[in-house]
Amino acid sequence: MKRVAAVDLGASSGRVMLGEVGAQVLELHELHRFWNGPVRANGRLYWDILHLYRSTLDGLQAAGALDGIGIDSWAVDYGLLDGAGHLLGNPAHYRDARTDGVMERVLAKVPAADLYAVTGLQQLPFNTIYQLAVEVLDQASSLLMIPDLLGYWLTGEIGVERTNASTTQLYDVSARDWSDELISRVGLPRRVFPQLREPGDLIGNVLPDETGLPDGIPVIAVGSHDTASSVVAVPAADERFAYISSGTWSLVGLELDAPVLTDEAREANFTNEGGVDGRIRFLRNVMGLWILQECRRVWGNDDLDGLLRDAAGAPPFAVLVDPDAPEFLAPGNMPARIEEHCRATGQEPPRSRGAVVRCILESLALAYRRTLRSAQAIAGREVDVLHVIGGGSQNELLCQLTANACGMPVLAGPVEASALGNVLVQARSLGEPLPDLAAMRALVRSTHRLRHYTPQGKPADWDAAESRMFGTR
Repeated sequence: MKRVAAVDLGASSGRVMLGEVGAQVLELHELHRFWNGPVRANGRLYWDILHLYRSTLDGLQAAGALDGIGIDSWAVDYGLLDGAGHLLGNPAHYRDARTDGVMERVLAKVPAADLYAVTGLQQLPFNTIYQLAVEVLDQASSLLMIPDLLGYWLTGEIGVERTNASTTQLYDVSARDWSDELISRVGLPRRVFPQLREPGDLIGNVLPDETGLPDGIPVIAVGSHDTASSVVAVPAADERFAYISSGTWSLVGLELDAPVLTDEAREANFTNEGGVDGRIRFLRNVMGLWILQECRRVWGNDDLDGLLRDAAGAPPFAVLVDPDAPEFLAPGNMPARIEEHCRATGQEPPRSRGAVVRCILESLALAYRRTLRSAQAIAGREVDVLHVIGGGSQNELLCQLTANACGMPVLAGPVEASALGNVLVQARSLGEPLPDLAAMRALVRSTHRLRHYTPQGKPADWDAAESRMFGTR
């Protein structure tokens, strides 16, 4: 049996999980969970990267003997090192307003069609390419994505893991390497882009004097974009599945063998991100449970179960909003923004908190429905089942609404999918007989209980709601 630690950093919390993997064994034990989120200072939003590193060490030091350590996190954000290997400033948060208007300036240099033909990435204003366009890079020697930065502090080894590199919009998704052409056209220095690693590669051994950890523990590259790790743990029995990695963001899509780089995919704003074992995650980002999280923060309400009960009893389809509208991206008074959005779209705003939550969840389910149907049509792939993984798989009302909206069975779980995928890739690298994704997923199926949701209600009601919400778009 292998005993490994998964450092799994989400956009609202982090955790260090102990994973045990053996013959028909796949178990997770939480060692340490800690807060994560934006820190505002002098009008800017940052990540508290030293808090994340200290919390990571606290969890690892509580783990005891380990065979390996793997790190995954959200995408697009990074740290910059100088020539001596020191961090140049605190990493900016992707929700910071510094990239407002930057996309248009970059697209004037490299048209969107050219970018998509190389990277296959969804246009989002906070993509790494747009963040780097506002950086002063004179003193920068290396760019490290967040998991690679923590891995560097653990081992002293510099490099970038491929699945997270694929989210930068500076990576050639077909050649599976940095795009020197795009880097040059955007005007960025090639020297800051390190050598790429594969999931399963050895990064290096921990530095005991720096970390307080026992000498000799290998740090292993995993699918370091947390969604890449999550998709490893989708408990699918065959390839006819779609997934929603549901949390602060919802990543809705398919797993493919090759990228889809057509004009139709670009115009629908689908992304082709790298997955474990060379797979492609063909998906779209939907705003996710961020809107509900911000509402609860403003309300000061920790009783999610109570809010969901009230939402279940609220009238259906009373109010609908576009969860991907730009006004919902930044932190702030989300209930007030929902009210403003409703008035701007000619709707009476919801009058109770339960009605607000019902509005958010039905709107998300409709966004999932639209995205899933577009993905199947564009990729030419039909699916029979929708897997909802991650923290949002615990939201029973959202899962049932998603099954109703999409008109297909939903299987919910596992909750800690990204940590499981992290652990599985480490275990394989350390010699466990898990030769491919099918074997890893079979182990997840045999060791974790899933919740089944069957579509209910009238499809025509969802058709009418979709028409109201999206119009002719």
